[in-house]
Amino acid sequence: MKTILIVDDQAGIRILLNEVFQREGYETVLAGNGLEALKLFSEQQVDGVILDMKIPGMNGLEILQHIKEQKPEIPVMMMTAYGEQDLINTAMSIGAVGYFTKPFNIFTVVGEVKKALHK
Repeated sequence: MKTILIVDDQAGIRILLNEVFQREGYETVLAGNGLEALKLFSEQQVDGVILDMKIPGMNGLEILQHIKEQKPEIPVMMMTAYGEQDLINTAMSIGAVGYFTKPFNIFTVVGEVKKALHK
């Protein structure tokens, strides 16, 4: 069973993604901020990450950079409510495998994450 780390400061988004991916047969680990995300990432076996771009205290690009330095093979999907193309381009150049914008279509998110995890 693969494990997904879900990182978003909005509890509702974390809960939604948690429920959906558990129903799809994945284990999930949830983090509401960057420090918590990096701690969980280093302590647990994680197969993929869904990461919000804008998080208080540490932005998604910083978290992505830390993840890619530790385990570059882990696929990371970025979420953004802002659609800022320059941030998305930077995330992709750091190593994100894809992104989706909020509000998102949950079926699209599930499909993209499954594809990234099973390459």
